[in-house]
Amino acid sequence: MYPQTPKWFDPDAVGLIRKEAVNPKEGKYPGLRPNLVEHIDGMEIIRDVAVPMRDGVKIYADIFRAKTLTGSKLPTLMTWSPYGKHGPKTFDLFPGSGVPKGTVSRHAVWEGCDPLYWTKRGYVVLNGDSRGSWGSEGTLEILSPQIAYDGYDVIEWIASQPWSNGRVGLCGVSYLAIVQWRIAQLNPPHLSCINPWEGYTDAYRDHTHPGGIPETKFLHFSDWSCQFSAEKTENWYLSNQTHELMDDYNQSKRATDLPAIKVPAYIVIDWGDHGLHTRGALNGFTYISSKQKWLEVHGRKKWQYFYQESSLARQEAFYRKFLKDEPSEVDEWPPVYIEIRDQFYQGHWRDEQEWPLKRTRFAMKYLDSASNELKDELPADLSSVSYDSTTEENAQFTYTFKQETELTGSMRLRLWVSTTESDDLDLFVRLDKLDEKGETLPFVAFSMFDDGPLALGWLRASHRELDPSFTHHNRPWMKHQRKLLLRPGEIVPVDVEIVASSTRFLEGESLKVTIQGTDAFSNDGVGPSMKHENSVNKGRHVIHTGSVFDSYLVTPIIDP
Repeated sequence: MYPQTPKWFDPDAVGLIRKEAVNPKEGKYPGLRPNLVEHIDGMEIIRDVAVPMRDGVKIYADIFRAKTLTGSKLPTLMTWSPYGKHGPKTFDLFPGSGVPKGTVSRHAVWEGCDPLYWTKRGYVVLNGDSRGSWGSEGTLEILSPQIAYDGYDVIEWIASQPWSNGRVGLCGVSYLAIVQWRIAQLNPPHLSCINPWEGYTDAYRDHTHPGGIPETKFLHFSDWSCQFSAEKTENWYLSNQTHELMDDYNQSKRATDLPAIKVPAYIVIDWGDHGLHTRGALNGFTYISSKQKWLEVHGRKKWQYFYQESSLARQEAFYRKFLKDEPSEVDEWPPVYIEIRDQFYQGHWRDEQEWPLKRTRFAMKYLDSASNELKDELPADLSSVSYDSTTEENAQFTYTFKQETELTGSMRLRLWVSTTESDDLDLFVRLDKLDEKGETLPFVAFSMFDDGPLALGWLRASHRELDPSFTHHNRPWMKHQRKLLLRPGEIVPVDVEIVASSTRFLEGESLKVTIQGTDAFSNDGVGPSMKHENSVNKGRHVIHTGSVFDSYLVTPIIDP
């Protein structure tokens, strides 16, 4: 059973910190235009339709449908976010996104489905500004439980409208995907299906505190994008820096009852969104109860992949089946469809029957500080390696494959560690693939970078307490409920979760594990990459290997 918490939180009781909002006019908001009807690009658009919530608050939405179908009862695709339904439609802010200009029309909400595309195919599109954002009434709270209750109310309102056929599907990327898990837990009677495209399920473990280390860069970007309101908004950055453990505040940011989700689900994620969506989306697929669910995992850039023609065709097949009750190729889909990567934008696809893969063979690769290698057998002799925990100095261990080998799944890095000066230590782990010459091969990372690692992992040593109910041989699950501090020089075992990936190694290629005390991959420019600058590190970290200090990496091997 997936870990659960009460379904409702008083935001003030859980310690949510607020800040002054930015006037929506500063975000080029045109203001409310209640029920304004426009006819543009073959669509009838009704602006700022007031949708009443159960507590009397009014949420405002734009509704799009094909002008030729205005008298028909149609299925609805719904997006739900605080980004602004009037907001930017281009990816100029993220030049590495790979989304060509003109791919998305001016009618789409950021990271949402394009009304111009979908209305032509017989769907109504509803873009809603979530509670407290822009012109919608109420208080803006980021990923609050309130967003699920409001989403429920909007779905049921849609189903009561004369233009609705009574079926609603959720769509969208990132924030617009995260809210789908939250809404679907409540099982609104007229929610017919969900398509969470790159959306995490546990803000604390998946993004804001990976391994217990507070994130300090992308949180600012989220604060910026969720700041426009007539009332105070949540201070996302300060709230997360203040709430260090898995307390009521952080529980309120999780999908706490994934098994309650029963609707059909088409879940898409990429292998390179470590520290954001990859981990949570995979857990979402694993734990939901839906009898009809599909998982697709690629090695590409998420925005580009979402809007490309082949992906739109699969989205349409999914919605056609569950919103129009028409036959489609979904009936022939494998439950799981994954890309096994060779490097950036190179790999091959394979059908699977489940996730995680049942036929996985776990193999231990033992760290040996004396040789800087990963070995098949535990070294008999004790050895250690140290590095300055406040710089990019690091410890590296390499394993060269003697035959073609596929690693698909999560990895568990067990380390015996100590620190010379502090009572805690932050560990940053990076995995890379090396070619036969020892050169690093690149992978997609964080939606827009072409030079990323194979995989990443993080851990603050004081958060090392495992939850045995959810810890697997290759995937540790931390409780994050208390701090277990160290004494300088004390050697303790810790387990670092290396977020799931899928990579093929040919004979002579190598896997390199890098361990250090600062971010092993980040980016100083604009973009959804991560930093973790509020470190507890001081002095040197020491990695102990061999004999009683059996530091090892659990690798998930998929045999041919």
